[in-house]
Amino acid sequence: MNFASVIVDVPAKQTDKPFDYEIPAAWKNLIKPGMRVVVPFGPRKVQGFVIDIKEEADYPKTRKIVEVLDLTPSLTPELLEVGHWLTETTLCFKITAFGAMLPAAMKAKYEKEILLVKEEFRDSLSQDVQPYFINSNSFAWSEAEKAGILPNLQKEIEKGLLEVYYKVSQKGNRKTTRYIKAALNQKQLLEAAEEMPAQARKQKELLEFFSETEDAAFTSQELQAAAAASDSTIRSLVKKGFLQEEWVESYRDPYADRRFEQTEPLSLTEEQEGAIKPILQKVEDGQHHVFLMYGVTGSGKTEVYLQSIEAVLQKGKEAIVLVPEIALTPQMVERFKGRFGSLVAVLHSGLSTGEKYDEWRKIQRKEVKLVVGARSAIFAPFENLGMIIIDEEHETSYKQEENPRYHARDAAIFRARKHNCPVVLGSATPTLESFARAKKGNYELLSLQGRVNSRPMPEVSIVDMREELRKGNRTMFSTELLEQLRNRVEKGQQSVLFLNKRGYSSFVMCRDCGYAIQCPHCDISLTYHRSGQQLKCHYCGHEEPMPSVCPECSSEHIRFFGTGTQKVEEELAKVLPEARVIRMDVDTTGRKGAHEKLLSAFGTGEADILLGTQMIAKGLDFPKVTLVGVLAADTMLHLPDFRASEKTFQLLTQVSGRAGRHLLSGEVIIQTYTPEHYSIQLTKQHNYLAFYEQEMQLRKQYAYPPFYYLALVTVSHPDLLGAVSASEKIVSFLQAQLQVSTQILGPAASPIPRINNRYRYQCMIKYKRENNLAAALKAVNERFQQEMQQNGLGISIDLNPYQLM
Repeated sequence: MNFASVIVDVPAKQTDKPFDYEIPAAWKNLIKPGMRVVVPFGPRKVQGFVIDIKEEADYPKTRKIVEVLDLTPSLTPELLEVGHWLTETTLCFKITAFGAMLPAAMKAKYEKEILLVKEEFRDSLSQDVQPYFINSNSFAWSEAEKAGILPNLQKEIEKGLLEVYYKVSQKGNRKTTRYIKAALNQKQLLEAAEEMPAQARKQKELLEFFSETEDAAFTSQELQAAAAASDSTIRSLVKKGFLQEEWVESYRDPYADRRFEQTEPLSLTEEQEGAIKPILQKVEDGQHHVFLMYGVTGSGKTEVYLQSIEAVLQKGKEAIVLVPEIALTPQMVERFKGRFGSLVAVLHSGLSTGEKYDEWRKIQRKEVKLVVGARSAIFAPFENLGMIIIDEEHETSYKQEENPRYHARDAAIFRARKHNCPVVLGSATPTLESFARAKKGNYELLSLQGRVNSRPMPEVSIVDMREELRKGNRTMFSTELLEQLRNRVEKGQQSVLFLNKRGYSSFVMCRDCGYAIQCPHCDISLTYHRSGQQLKCHYCGHEEPMPSVCPECSSEHIRFFGTGTQKVEEELAKVLPEARVIRMDVDTTGRKGAHEKLLSAFGTGEADILLGTQMIAKGLDFPKVTLVGVLAADTMLHLPDFRASEKTFQLLTQVSGRAGRHLLSGEVIIQTYTPEHYSIQLTKQHNYLAFYEQEMQLRKQYAYPPFYYLALVTVSHPDLLGAVSASEKIVSFLQAQLQVSTQILGPAASPIPRINNRYRYQCMIKYKRENNLAAALKAVNERFQQEMQQNGLGISIDLNPYQLM
């Protein structure tokens, strides 16, 4: 096989196809599909993925592959197929799909260097350039920029004396550890020790130490401790050939300093037995099937996952467990590591680039059998998958919001089909789409309606905050919540306070003229951050200091509105000074490992109240938590999103599930300004089925999923008229291409009409069966290709949008 078809790392329409390269003779049998290579492309060198090996090239003139970056393929043949599927279903470039499946450490880094073309040209270089090439043939572009000599170098490049070279390197370096061992046998070591001069006492002692150990290898730290040997002693003996050193690769293990207690399988309840049986049957038969495990919070879904995985591993197969990013708590990791020990790799955003790379390589080298991770762990390079589990399947974080815009659930089902294995989707509040599929029989419904140990569901009471205001209570805590918090502190029990921050930020407004401070680059108000008294835009990153007077009318009555966790913490200190509070939010969990420290401090009883946002809603299980308070339950209900009620119901149900999970019974207090809304009322009754029925009627009435599919086309442009005109052209083009029954809404300004000085317009497509949709949307991208390159037009297409803002 003489030629390789390569997808090059140049994400553009013209390059979104394979290019043929000649394989140099030395690598003829080495290069396989799925490997990363460096190839010449135009004047530079770029990374690429080999997708095929063939006898003949499709073009008469080909160039040679320059470098091979892998010894074993980074992408298995099946993952290459997944890449092609992603390209089709999300309309992204092939290189974007392949890149999304690898850890960040393996994405190419391009460094430019200025290179001397030939040795004999050195003397011909001009006086001001020559000094930079005295000791070397190359000079870093970044250094040249710093020194301000790019114009001088350009002249030399034009004369043909120098050239610009693109160096492709990887971000991920392997971590290695130095081991020292004896290079001689015992007798020779003792003889060498005898011959050592008197002043080399330390070297003599070290040789005697090695003569007593049988072929053992030690790190320098171990030798320091065991034989009191310094590094210079070790180096001298290595130089003389008495000892030898070797560098052995070692993994960066994020959990190296943690001991995980080995746990045993628990005996299952009748309901759990009923749920696990059909799963085990499909594992045994090696059949693809999708299960929806609908179980209330605390019904023991995790134990069913653990025991099904055990059956998969016993068959010599592998498993992937996806958990929402915010639920990937140390508690969750502990459950899997406790049961399966070193067979588990963990992938999530809290790990450093190097740690993620090492976890990924453990999977690639078949050193682990189970991966627990967030969304991108669905692309783990396993070749013998026996099961995929998606916990909290309703979570929106399973949908990626930039290219490739895939949903982890779809990717899981696609991979499971290839491997003939089951997929288990688990949730206390499944998405309406999944539950409707289970009702129709596309998925098999497994129901767990009782809590383990027959614990009752927590009592939920709803407090109308409008009433509290009428009674003159201006604090953020209702009388009932405050009383119950005090009661828990006195009893030595714990409480969780949840602040629903989604769609609700602390903005700054003038009380005299009503002026709200907006971001200069986006049509959205700036968010107030108490640390550093800064106003920040969460869309483009703009920051400015908090003004002391109103920029519009110079009034001093300018202050921030809205409630942040810091403000809640301050209020708590005033009304409940005896309570010890742990606050968990973006500010307190920013540092690596902070999340884990705070949770374990709460777990060991160092605080009475855990206060936080989204990140404390999922997956936490503390025996002493008997009260959950929800502040501002309805902030999400008023967002321009057809899923607003569903997300509110899901979140409130999840948070309520943190209470009374063990021996002590639990209570939940929900504070709201819209207590009559069905999503809040039905949380009180823990009634998902009634919520499902009511929400489905509305979805049907307004033609939304699961009755219709959606696609969203968002157009952005630095000029308002440019955005309007392009979106109008797109809509009229789509109307001509698609069926009459397909609804096209818009174009209309996006809910946030401007981000980062770009105006945004969107159109929404609602359809039931539309065979021509993918082709029509691809054609949109192609028709506007030139404008996108020249006039700053941006078009983003989402075939299953979760983010409508």
